[in-house]
Amino acid sequence: MDVFEAVAEPNRRALLDALAEGERSAGELVATLPGLTQPAVSRHLRILREVDLVEVRPDGQRRIYALRADGLLEIDEWIGRYRRYWARHLGALEQHLANTHPKREGKS
Repeated sequence: MDVFEAVAEPNRRALLDALAEGERSAGELVATLPGLTQPAVSRHLRILREVDLVEVRPDGQRRIYALRADGLLEIDEWIGRYRRYWARHLGALEQHLANTHPKREGKS
């Protein structure tokens, strides 16, 4: 499995979102996905570790998980090819909004 396949799964994206806020124990991560069991969350975390998006370290009896942001570089590089299209479309949207909703004096 590659990084693209790993992040295609919504529960794994939810785990990455939780880890983007900071390190979390396995138990804390299970709590972020109330519809999943601990074994299911563990399987998702294993996949994220295998594609280098997550790292784990022992802390006594607990395992602490952390995001490996550099693991997202492959996705960032791929998306980078398409950013130029966004800028053009966002500029057109900004112009459209300015034309259809001009600022009125005293209001923004």
